[in-house]
Amino acid sequence: MATDAALDAQPDELLEDGLGNLHRKALTILKRIRDGALDPETGQKVGPSYSISKAASLVGRTASAIREAERDGRLPQRDRTASGHRVQYSLEELDHMRAVFGTRPWRAPTDTPAVISVSNFKGGVGKSTVALHLAQHFAIHGYRVLFIDCDSQASSTMMFGYRPDVDLTEDDTLYGHFHNPELLGVRSIIRKTHFFGLDLIPANLKLYNLEYEIAGYLAQNQNFDIIDLIAEAIDTVVDDYDIVIMDPPPALGMVSMAVLQAANAMVIPVPPSVIDFASTVSFIDMARTTMKQLEQLAKRVKPAYNFIRLVGSRVDESKSMHREILSMMRQVFGGSMATSVLKTSAEIDNASSRMKTVFELDRPVTSHEVHNRCVKYLSDVCREIEADVIRSWASRAGEAV
Repeated sequence: MATDAALDAQPDELLEDGLGNLHRKALTILKRIRDGALDPETGQKVGPSYSISKAASLVGRTASAIREAERDGRLPQRDRTASGHRVQYSLEELDHMRAVFGTRPWRAPTDTPAVISVSNFKGGVGKSTVALHLAQHFAIHGYRVLFIDCDSQASSTMMFGYRPDVDLTEDDTLYGHFHNPELLGVRSIIRKTHFFGLDLIPANLKLYNLEYEIAGYLAQNQNFDIIDLIAEAIDTVVDDYDIVIMDPPPALGMVSMAVLQAANAMVIPVPPSVIDFASTVSFIDMARTTMKQLEQLAKRVKPAYNFIRLVGSRVDESKSMHREILSMMRQVFGGSMATSVLKTSAEIDNASSRMKTVFELDRPVTSHEVHNRCVKYLSDVCREIEADVIRSWASRAGEAV
């Protein structure tokens, strides 16, 4: 039987109370998932580690060369596990190896850092999946990487071990920087991550307010320079990095336009389904039209992209329609279409449910066969984009990945 208090409650109060309860319960679930992804001893996320054979492959030397460098003191002696096996190598130790062997892949100071936007204005196309694995791929292979989460949903930020709207304030994101750039400075909001060589500018829900605030500023001041706010932030720190990966919102709003203005390269994930493909066509047209309008009305220089790469994502080649649309995309887009595709895989979903990427898993969640196949799909796509980046660097001209 309903209580007098419940009968007296107004609809708005009931709605607020109901949503409040749901929110509190949802945060409890999110905390459990996050805690499951943390190391029980340190309470932090832990980056990947590699056997000597894999480490040798990643640093561009042989396992024998690593052992020799350890024997002659160029590298520290390796500890052993209780069972007598070599302790695996961390990303930080791989970076030290590259420094010793002279195999760091860093760009020359005269090369322009790659600032890559992974964009599409339709959700569910694998945008954050591509962005995260791409950033981690570059870090694993020794590049200095900055990941900027520009999406207020902050799903990428969560994958770095944060509960965005609990662990972070507005001053921890680009939102706080843009409101008080002199006090905070963008360098102060860059966070080291559990992936050595991969830094993060996180996001949370407060970032959504930028959409309205930028629009309001444009309407009031008739000055389009505010569109450069992300580019200007990147310019202050970009000399520290080889690669900047931006994950914008799945909408062509003000923040997304600021991302596209800041980028010098674009990766567009597109699943080969009719709805997703049609949405991507609209995204490309709207982005082109908007940039043209900015060029004509605001006398702005159109951004120059070193490359634009479309990537078939969430591909299920058991579906005839996927095969047909993928074939047409390759014919029509030609060299702009990545040869490799990112196929659907239970390993990606299972890793995400543990707040990890596939590259972070220390063992397969599904099976070794499924895991290895998924790693290959992801690595092949990332290597194609890495090749695009290297082609844009004069110091690495003609070099193969």
